[in-house]
Amino acid sequence: MKWILILAFLNYSCSVHAQSTDTIQLSLREVVEMAKQKSIASRQAVTVRETKYWQWRTYRSNYQPQLSLNGIFPGYSKTFTQVVQPDGTILFQPIHNDNSSLNLSFTQSIAATGGTIFGTTQLQRFDDFEGKTSSYNGVPFGIGYSQPLWQFNSLKWDKRIEPLKYNESKQAYIESMEQISITASGYFFDLLIAQVNLQIADTNLSNTQNIMRIANEKLEIGKISKNEILQLQLEELKAKKAVGIAKRDMQIATLNLRAYTGLPSTTSIDLSLPAASINMKVVTEKVLAEAYANRSDAIGFVRRIAEAKRDVAKAKGDNGLNAVLTARLGYSNSATTVGKVYQNPQDQQLVQLDFTIPILDWGRSKSRTKTAEANQQFTQYAVEQDKQIFTQQIVTQVTLFDMMREQVVLTADADSIASEKYQIAKDRYVLGNLSITDLSIAFQEKDQAKRDYVSALRDFWGSYYQLRYLSLYDFEMNEKINYK
Repeated sequence: MKWILILAFLNYSCSVHAQSTDTIQLSLREVVEMAKQKSIASRQAVTVRETKYWQWRTYRSNYQPQLSLNGIFPGYSKTFTQVVQPDGTILFQPIHNDNSSLNLSFTQSIAATGGTIFGTTQLQRFDDFEGKTSSYNGVPFGIGYSQPLWQFNSLKWDKRIEPLKYNESKQAYIESMEQISITASGYFFDLLIAQVNLQIADTNLSNTQNIMRIANEKLEIGKISKNEILQLQLEELKAKKAVGIAKRDMQIATLNLRAYTGLPSTTSIDLSLPAASINMKVVTEKVLAEAYANRSDAIGFVRRIAEAKRDVAKAKGDNGLNAVLTARLGYSNSATTVGKVYQNPQDQQLVQLDFTIPILDWGRSKSRTKTAEANQQFTQYAVEQDKQIFTQQIVTQVTLFDMMREQVVLTADADSIASEKYQIAKDRYVLGNLSITDLSIAFQEKDQAKRDYVSALRDFWGSYYQLRYLSLYDFEMNEKINYK
């Protein structure tokens, strides 16, 4: 029984250790999707998107009817107040009353004119506790319209600009997610290169030790010199040092990838080499068309011009000449009871024009207008320059993607040739018809060819994700990129 318990405990310990060191094999696309779902950057992008959405809702509410209830209840007061007498003297009279009121009102903005339609119903009660009397005053119904004259219409301009801002924010969210793809692919290849370097270092160390054993046998029978043994010993030391450096680099790269994608620290990561080709066709004209249709920068070009025009309109509208025309119709009444307030109310009418006309401002209004016009001209030049940079960046990226596709093919061939050449060199050295110097050169060429191939894969996939980011278009699926 004792031995059974011991065996059971050992099996449990082994299973726990195996679970804590489970290895998960990940491809490039899996790492990218994991980063989009779990990274802090993705959560930040979602938060920014939600913020922009509620800002959009706030803007939309400015064009909807607003209903509000306000009042004073109670309006109790007990004090002394000054009363001016007919002869100019002042007497302080006691006041003890309650003056309460309620006002239900609605407003509706008119974007086309900048005016406001408003309506109201009011009820006021006054209680005089000294005289023990109560009275009511009310506006059963009132409606009016207020119209600014010759002034800047912010509602009209917001209706042009705010939808652009909202659409720009939606495309910016997609760009943020594609930027996560670029960053995640960078961390992926950092770890992949570190793993490849460790594999190369381990293989080189093993091969060097095997060759060293053969060389010692040759030294005993006098077929090689002591100098070759020393050279191999040096190569072995270099290989051991390379293993240590590769392990350090892999640990750092693993930590970075885990931190970004949210992988648990108890899981070992084994990355697979991504494909060396993608089934997609990229045409510069198509990429440019999609970029101008999808990118937030393209929407931003239109928005910046619209904002500059708005600033000019505001400078011209805020020229000091301000006038507001207000018209109001309704009914009002006063009575000793609430019911009588609403019986046979009297007409209520109001027409009012408030205005301010500057007589002398020393050219202030003209200066503001000229400044806004100059800024508009500067914005137009800046937008044209940014459009050229935007276009050139896309054209360059398409060219770079095609070049990287060719480089992957070339470096793959070079890697295959270098590996075959090294194998031949190793066999020739064992047979004794190749120098240690030539073998060392074959070593280095093989290692460099493998690193070049992985680096070419990195450049190729990096340019692929960069192309997606610049166009917000999936050329594999032939559809626009969208995230819910």
